Amino acid sequence: MKPFHTYVTREIPSVGLDLLLEAGSVETWQDDVPPPREELLSRVAEADALLCLLTDRIDAEVLDAAPKLKVVSAYAVGVDNIDVAAATERGICVCNTPGVLTNATADLTWALILAAARRIVEADACTRKGEWHSWGPRLMVGKPVAQSTLGIIGMGRIGQAVARRAMGFEMPILYHSGKQYPDIERLTGAKYVDLDTLLAESDFVTIHTPLTPETRGMIGANRLARMKPSAVLVNTARGPIVDQPALTEALREGRLYAAGLDVFEVEPVSQQDPLLELPNVVALPHIGSADETTRNAMARMAAEAILDVSAGRLPAHLVNYDVWDHRR
Repeated sequence: MKPFHTYVTREIPSVGLDLLLEAGSVETWQDDVPPPREELLSRVAEADALLCLLTDRIDAEVLDAAPKLKVVSAYAVGVDNIDVAAATERGICVCNTPGVLTNATADLTWALILAAARRIVEADACTRKGEWHSWGPRLMVGKPVAQSTLGIIGMGRIGQAVARRAMGFEMPILYHSGKQYPDIERLTGAKYVDLDTLLAESDFVTIHTPLTPETRGMIGANRLARMKPSAVLVNTARGPIVDQPALTEALREGRLYAAGLDVFEVEPVSQQDPLLELPNVVALPHIGSADETTRNAMARMAAEAILDVSAGRLPAHLVNYDVWDHRR
């Protein structure tokens, strides 16, 4: 096996870095922010493998700057930051880390549902600021969750995990996805509907679809207008699926009750973004997969993909199978 040189665009858990050393040498960008564009282009020049994060834009320019590159391994499920078509044209494998972050992201989705519905962040601030003077019947009244209707956009692994958790809250479930899932329908009672019906009838709408040209801007002003004024929108998928200015206006004008967001159109979200001024928004810094077990598993899986390619083995989670078929 020829030694691989891997460039890693951020320090990942040691379980992944230790595995990469089995394939050869490793160079890691040590800062907490992404490497500057010029730095990335320079460092990939000698790389056989690139392990990147969703914040790194891996386009044709980067791929052309890396003539030795055999594999791009994403420390993520989504690969919308990678030009997969350009990688395929150049014979470069693209791999990701599906499955391992399902439970962590589903858990966080429920944290956002509950926090937004029950005004948890507002109530915490009220307590800390000394604004809690007495118990009262109008103090921090929120929306009920149990037995309310949950709408799930995207019924893949994470959407299904969210649906299973909803059973404990006795919630009717509507879902819209690229296909129907009879097994999850039988288990949870979920009903497949068109997107407009889901938006109109759900008390909580949670997004779990990948970012594609078709889903970019999918939840815009017209679709937000179809939602109940009492509804809560949760997004733990990708920010650009939602038209952020339109969401801000709907929340500000009371045409939507609240939102729980782990993702934004541009990340990190600007401190000047008017969305952050609204008390009915719970805003998190893209931490859907941020538990120790999950982050370690992602590191291991991303590294194993590079080990597989270096050894001539089919990676377990290859996104562009055409590359491997061509190699064969």
